Amino acid sequence: MLLRRVKSWPFEHQLNGFSEFDRLRRDLSQILTTPVSQVGLDSPAGVYPFLNVTQDQENFYIRSEIPGMTLDELDVSVTGRTMTIAGERRIPSENQEVRYHRREREAGKFRRQFNLPTDVEPDKVEAKYRHGMLMIVLPKAESAKPRKISVNG
Repeated sequence: MLLRRVKSWPFEHQLNGFSEFDRLRRDLSQILTTPVSQVGLDSPAGVYPFLNVTQDQENFYIRSEIPGMTLDELDVSVTGRTMTIAGERRIPSENQEVRYHRREREAGKFRRQFNLPTDVEPDKVEAKYRHGMLMIVLPKAESAKPRKISVNG
């Protein structure tokens, strides 16, 4: 008897607005619990490698930690104001019976591309890779360097 009264609640049509919130909650819950590879965002090394970019009056300096790679696995290129660092990070596979407690090191292809504030001299770019550290020196183009202008009076 009580169920019948609740089911035929006189204000039931006014509570339908909450069904939209419930549907939204279910959709968000499904998105947040779906593995990344099924959503289509499967990019384990999305912002890898981390970069520091600095400059002085003559050059831009890029420093990046990329441990465990060889020179032939790295690709550094410059076009105009665009700098690109690409490669593939490989991590040896573990035994099939291994169970991970934590897995933070990801393997896969990466590509970091960014624009510099001014043009650089692509023929004079120097890149060094030592002890897992990539260091790139990008000389600024002559037109981008500050010039001292003498003032006559």
